[in-house]
Amino acid sequence: MNDDGRGEAADRGGPYGVPVRRTGPAHGADPLIPTGRADELAALDAVAHEALAGRMRAVQLEGGAGTGKSTLLHHWLDTVPDFRVLRARCCLLQRDVAFGTARRLLHPLLAAAGAAERRSLLADAGEAVARLLGPEEPGGDDGGPHPDGTVEVLAGLDRLVLRLAREHPLLLAIDDLQWVDPLSLRWLARLVNRTDAYPVLVAVTTRTGERPDPGALFTDLVHPATCRTLTLRPLTPADVEALVAAEFGVPRPDPSFCTACHAATQGHPLFLRALLGDARSNGLRPTHEDRDKIADLSLSALVPEIGHWLSQGSSTLTELARGIAILGDGMPRALLAAYCGTGKAVLRSAERQLRSLGVLREGEDLRFIHHVVREAVLAQWSPQEVGAAHARAAQVLHLSGRPAEETAAHITAAGPLTGTWALTVLHRAADEALRRGAAETAVAYLRHALFQPAAPTEQAQVLLHLADAASYYDTALAASYGSAALEGLTDESARCAALGILAYSHLLSPGSHSGPLGLQRLSAELTARTSATSGDRELLLRTQALIEWLEFEHPATRTAFAASHPVPDAAPHTASHAVARPVPDAVPDGVLGGGTLGERQLLAIRAFTALRAGRPAEEVTALVDQARANLPAFSHSLFPLHSFVGQSLLYLDRLDEAGDLCTRLLRETQDSGRDLLATYLLIFRAAVALRRGDIAQAATVVRTASERAGATAVSPCRTTLDIITVDTLIEQGDLQAAERAAAGYSAAALAETSWEGPRMLMSLATLRTAQGDPRSGLALLRESSHHFETAGIVNPAIVPWRSRAAGIRLLLGDTRTAQALAEQELELARECRIPRAVGVALVASANAHAATTARGPERGTELLAEAIGVLERTPALLELARALHAFAGALLRRDDKSGARKALRRAGDIAARCGAFRLAGRVQQRLHDAGGRVTGRETDGGSTLTAGEERVAVLAAAGMSNREIAECLFVSLRTVETHLTATYRKLGIGGRPELAAEMAALTGARGQGPTPTA
Repeated sequence: MNDDGRGEAADRGGPYGVPVRRTGPAHGADPLIPTGRADELAALDAVAHEALAGRMRAVQLEGGAGTGKSTLLHHWLDTVPDFRVLRARCCLLQRDVAFGTARRLLHPLLAAAGAAERRSLLADAGEAVARLLGPEEPGGDDGGPHPDGTVEVLAGLDRLVLRLAREHPLLLAIDDLQWVDPLSLRWLARLVNRTDAYPVLVAVTTRTGERPDPGALFTDLVHPATCRTLTLRPLTPADVEALVAAEFGVPRPDPSFCTACHAATQGHPLFLRALLGDARSNGLRPTHEDRDKIADLSLSALVPEIGHWLSQGSSTLTELARGIAILGDGMPRALLAAYCGTGKAVLRSAERQLRSLGVLREGEDLRFIHHVVREAVLAQWSPQEVGAAHARAAQVLHLSGRPAEETAAHITAAGPLTGTWALTVLHRAADEALRRGAAETAVAYLRHALFQPAAPTEQAQVLLHLADAASYYDTALAASYGSAALEGLTDESARCAALGILAYSHLLSPGSHSGPLGLQRLSAELTARTSATSGDRELLLRTQALIEWLEFEHPATRTAFAASHPVPDAAPHTASHAVARPVPDAVPDGVLGGGTLGERQLLAIRAFTALRAGRPAEEVTALVDQARANLPAFSHSLFPLHSFVGQSLLYLDRLDEAGDLCTRLLRETQDSGRDLLATYLLIFRAAVALRRGDIAQAATVVRTASERAGATAVSPCRTTLDIITVDTLIEQGDLQAAERAAAGYSAAALAETSWEGPRMLMSLATLRTAQGDPRSGLALLRESSHHFETAGIVNPAIVPWRSRAAGIRLLLGDTRTAQALAEQELELARECRIPRAVGVALVASANAHAATTARGPERGTELLAEAIGVLERTPALLELARALHAFAGALLRRDDKSGARKALRRAGDIAARCGAFRLAGRVQQRLHDAGGRVTGRETDGGSTLTAGEERVAVLAAAGMSNREIAECLFVSLRTVETHLTATYRKLGIGGRPELAAEMAALTGARGQGPTPTA
């Protein structure tokens, strides 16, 4: 049933059993409703027409309490044609219930639909939305699944609403938006601003001077660009005259009587109606003689009058009114009876008395006729009495077994309560909110728990719970609570958990809040734990894992552990230069067998430590496989285990396994609602796609990760996301967008100890070189190499800075240094035995040989042939295309144009399929030089493509279907088809088979500046 009771009794002619308002009485059929609101009704009709034309629109009716916002809205909803109307009313006590308003809005739709219709509606909405809108109220203790993470629910609700809109224009009406829960508000703001391609109208009412939290989302929802705001003003004297005439059934009421009514109420619709009703019940007539009696029914007497009515009844009547005011509308009578301390029969008698006073709505549920009645009831109490009433309500709900979140709403309104039960309820409420992905709500409950009477150890447990909840969405907040928890925690296991949250919070978003003081304290605490936990091997192993994780992310912290953690028998790396290779510390009981989670975390970290130090791939693989056996569910406490296993698989080029792991973990985070971890995993998925050479997929995932990151307080691994973004845009040939993504990064800004910084320097070096500034690129590579060597990262599969520097040296004419760098990288690559690294180093060495020695061209061709053979056995498609491109150049220098053309066609095909349009353009140019046929079109012929056409064409060239493109860009299938048809016509091609080459040629024709030979 809709929250306001409307709509369900109407005809069920619309799809899925929801009424569609096709016809209705003309505005003004009931003169008591729209009197004085002709302009507002016309404005509402105008916005409705805009929505019916296919524009996503919103309209806000704003006014004070009782100004007739809801009355006007529902009158209009009953008369507006051609919309499927869904209604809901927000509730003050439920504004902390995650997605509560969204459920009240959409649940009746599914409840009214048949089983087949429900399956159709929820086909692509996702399990999260299915649980949210299911028959059970969310947050109950049913032991079943709960709605999923915030981002998944938001996306699923979008898909459900737009699916409905495709069936029929949709109107979502929400009363009292000032009490909407934040997650429903986020959804509505996101929906209104998402696209204008669907006929959806969101109509809301809001109290003047009140706005829901967070205010920024409310501002987005009612922004003038998408929302028409109608402020309901007091009724004019002429409007009052019309109302008086209708109320008393006379054509011409006395003007002085009407003026007195207007003066007494200032044109306030609710109180005017109440005043007129009271005047009639007292026998007044709209005459000159009765005008002075209006003063006795003035506005200032209305609220006390309600209190007077209640005081004239029985004590049970007063208690029932107060129970409804405190517990909220629609509460079961059994709960109200328990709150009032009476039986159901006595409660029924009090209910009849309230109905006779006219303060309850008609219907089975117990609901006040207006919020002003509730305010009048509560006004009879002092603030202390209101708090005591909420405390009593909390106890009744708790003893009745109501959901913890429902009880927690009253605990937070009551203030500190005696006994430990309130603290237990708040902990449970926080857990319920976390299961639904509403971490902000969980944090709100636990903040109130801090004010409950508790022993110091209990307070510390609350702080630890707060740190855990905050880590879902805000690592800075989690670090703050985790640090405070350490002050009071005495249990070693709990202290280790707090340290794990601290490490996770500091390192998941490095640079955002990991200042020297925070890291120093964390280092000191971890060092102290190794002594305190010496009797507990598992705790010691986990602490050691946190230490090594911290050392990896921030190499400078190694000095903090040096005294307590000496590294015995450090072995130097003997290549062309010496680099200290980390050696695992001693662990209790000797060998790490992988039998416990602590052992496996250490194994995962040490596998990656060996990998970055250039140890043979077989040795690293053995450690990784031991660590990843039967991986447990993903969580921040096990973040090092999953993260380092994934990173190792990525750089070992076991990309299928890395992708499968990422998919599995994303599914787990989707169920847990850990949005920060899910965003991190999306970034990892983009890294896998980029490593595979699937530039189109990497670009799509990066965009999704960026949208998710923007929904969180602190974005996880923001620098890594920007690195992948910059690298992807460079491969696509969009250097301007790459420059925008890299804005704000510089060598000075990245001179911190986190290893993300030097990785970004490598990307900046590639960008500067592509822009025609190789000297700046070389300087950035020098800076990055210093950081890598300091951290002991020498594996060229991870940081191929030498081959990149060699290419730039060749551009600058420094062939000797280029050859030395290339040979160093080739030696390191052969030692680490990762084929991708060997192939890349062979290409760099071949290019250097071709420019330095007399036998260089011949030797270079041999090395390139070897590189192609090596890379063909790897998933490194783009590296293979680069090797083929370089090999074709070597063949051209030997005047083997036929062989060069064959290699170039293969390279061009790979580059185009990968979406690497910059490389594809260079291949096209070299193919032209070799006498090959290039796809016919003027070099600027694609400049006439619009931005939308080019976006669609790029994804189509990458192999995505029309439906996949529509879902990716959030446009209709017809829009995709229209853009592709226009693109084919402008490019003069017959269809998709020619599109990849055309888009590659288009991108290659745009000036990108000189680039190093690859």
